[in-house]
Amino acid sequence: MGYRALSWSVGWPAPAKINHFLHIVGRRADGYHQLETAFQFLALADGLAFCPRDDGVIQRVDAASLGGDDLAVRAARLLAERGASDWGVDIHIDKHIPAGGGLGGGSSDAATTLVGLNQLWGLRRPLTELAALGLQLGADVPVFVHGENAWAEGVGEQLYPLAMEPAWLVLVDPGVSVSTGECFAAPELTREQPHSRMQRLRAVEQVNAFEPVVRQRYPAVASALDWLGERLPARLSGSGGCCFAIGSSQAEVERIAAEVPAPWRGIATRALERSPLSQRLAPATGVDTASRANGA
Repeated sequence: MGYRALSWSVGWPAPAKINHFLHIVGRRADGYHQLETAFQFLALADGLAFCPRDDGVIQRVDAASLGGDDLAVRAARLLAERGASDWGVDIHIDKHIPAGGGLGGGSSDAATTLVGLNQLWGLRRPLTELAALGLQLGADVPVFVHGENAWAEGVGEQLYPLAMEPAWLVLVDPGVSVSTGECFAAPELTREQPHSRMQRLRAVEQVNAFEPVVRQRYPAVASALDWLGERLPARLSGSGGCCFAIGSSQAEVERIAAEVPAPWRGIATRALERSPLSQRLAPATGVDTASRANGA
């Protein structure tokens, strides 16, 4: 039986993020860890394209498809179920964000899928509802849905918009995919760091609780942190395995990225004032997503 497909909608960005710091300040009765962190979006992004179809089939059509376990596919199916939509979609993802690098690539793909299909399927669900759906897929998904750099608490879902200046930075990807679940389960993980309570991002606060765990368990990440640290103050993003450092200029970070030894990958990119996804969405909706994130 045939189906009808609409035209492709292209150019949907799914940006990477960095965590300027990551504190674990406690553990809930259900076992989930309570965090404090600051998210900032990067110009480095995956590119998504969607082709709605009227037979209800939802699938990835690019070579990197992971099937039904793919976060973007799961996001589309969840949105269709909750939105009572009969539409399907073909999803194509052009991957640029390293997998397992602590940069939020899978979560960002899921968020862009929720936001993009909400528009393309004509569901008109508010961002708060999309973020709540995203939380079922991963703790990082809501920040990508809202599209604002943010201070985060709870398991990462309590978001408070945070103004951040743009900056040039260099990423080093040692090609290691770090298991977030393994890091959270590590007995040596520090789980009782003091609360920061949205103080200014001073250097003394910019500690990642996962770094000692990742250094011990993933020697290649430790080597990358040490190599980058000889040039600029280096930090781990999220649970790793990518590390990053903020430079003084585009020329500086491009020079360092070019010097990254093989088989590691160096990436010069820009930390942004705002997510490119929210910028893509605003012209189509006529509503600034920042006002929605603040509950307007």
